[in-house]
Amino acid sequence: MQPFLRFFATEYRLLGFGLLAAVLSGVGQTFFIALFGAEIREAFGLSHGGFGAIYGVATLGSAATIIVVGRAMDRIDLRFYAVLVAAGLTTGAVVMAVAPGVVALLAALFLLRLCGQGLMMHMALTAMVRYFRASRGRAVSIAALGLPLAEAIFPGAAVAVAGVFGWRGVWVAAAVFIVGVAVPGLLWLLRGHGARHRAYEAKLAETEAEAGAERSWRRGEVLADGRFYIVLMAAMAAPAVATLIFFHQAHIADVKGWTLEWVAVAFVAFATMHIVGLLGGGVWVDGWSARRVLPMALLPLAGGLALLAVGAGDWVAPVYLALCGLGIGLTATAGSAVWAELYGVAHIGAIRALAHAAMVFSTAVSPPAAGVLFDAGVAVENVAAVLAVAAVAAGGAAFLAGRNDGGSQ
Repeated sequence: MQPFLRFFATEYRLLGFGLLAAVLSGVGQTFFIALFGAEIREAFGLSHGGFGAIYGVATLGSAATIIVVGRAMDRIDLRFYAVLVAAGLTTGAVVMAVAPGVVALLAALFLLRLCGQGLMMHMALTAMVRYFRASRGRAVSIAALGLPLAEAIFPGAAVAVAGVFGWRGVWVAAAVFIVGVAVPGLLWLLRGHGARHRAYEAKLAETEAEAGAERSWRRGEVLADGRFYIVLMAAMAAPAVATLIFFHQAHIADVKGWTLEWVAVAFVAFATMHIVGLLGGGVWVDGWSARRVLPMALLPLAGGLALLAVGAGDWVAPVYLALCGLGIGLTATAGSAVWAELYGVAHIGAIRALAHAAMVFSTAVSPPAAGVLFDAGVAVENVAAVLAVAAVAAGGAAFLAGRNDGGSQ
C-alpha cells in the first residue's frame, strides 16, 4: 500500500482526476439507476420487460455512440472534454428528473449510460493509460477504485435524498452535485494539464522518431489486426460475467438454496477481493506487463465459476464470489492497460472507445442470454461450467496473441 500512497502523493492531481471521473460514472451505472426501477416503472406505466427493453436500447445506443465520440478524446483538450462529458451527464440527470413520458425517459437513460457509465469511465482510464507509462498499471488501478467507491457511497445517499424529495429529487441533486462540486473539482485537478500534455506530445514525437521504436496504430489498422479481437474477448469476459451474476443473483441463490440475506453478506467478499484485484493488478501490470497479466487474471474468475458449477453448501457463495471479484479486479486493470502495450498511445482514445463499446455490448447481452437459457431449463451449474471453460480458453488465446508482436516494431 505504501508505494501507492507515495505515487498518489506525487501525482495526486491527474490520479485524483481519474478517480473522481470514475466515481461520477456511478450516476450512469446500472446499480444506481436500478435503485429506482420500481418507481420508474410505476411513473411511466411500464412492465419489467418494458423497462428492460428501454434500458437495453439506451445501453446499446450508448455503446454504438461511444465509438464515435470516444475517439474525440485524442483531439480535444482533456479539460474541455471533461466539461462536455459532465454537461451531457448533467443533462441526462435533469431530463430524468422532469421526464413526462417514455420518449424522454429513453433520452435520459441514453445520456446517463453514454456520459456516465460510458464516457466518464472511458475518460478516466484513457487519461491514465496515456499519461503514465512505467506506472500505468498502478494509475489505472487507482482510477478504477472510483467505481467501487461510488457503489459504496451513492446508494445510501440516494435513498436518503429520495426519502425527503422523492426519486425525481435524487436526479436534481445529482445534477446540482455535478455542476456545483464535480466540475470545479475536475478542473482544479487538471490545473497545469496543458504543460503535461505538451510534454507528452514531445515525448511521443521523440520516441516515435527513434529507430526501432514501437509505432502507434490507427483505429483502422487495429480493426484489421486479428489480435485485437482475441484480446478483446479476454477483456470482455469479466464484465460480462459480473453483470450476469448481479442480474441473476436471486435465481442463483434460489437454485443453490441460499437466502438473499446470505448472498448480500457474501457480496462483501466480492467487493473486498475486487479492490484487492484492482490494486494487485496495478503492481503486476507495472512489473510484468498487461499482456502477461490479462490471461492469468481470468484464472480466478474461471475458478469461481467452476466452484459455482460443482460446489454445494452455504460456504460456496462467499468463496465463488471472492474468486470472481479477484478476477474481475485484475482484468479491469490489465484489460485497460493492454491496448497501450499493443498499439501505442497516440490514438488510444479511439482504440479504447472500441474496446469499451464492445464491453458495454457484452454486459447488455449476457443477462438476457442467460435468462433465455434459464427459462429453457438449463441449469445454473451447466451455464457456470461453460463460462468457466470459456474464460480459460479466452485467457489462453490472449496469452498466445500477446506473444505475437503483430508487426508493431
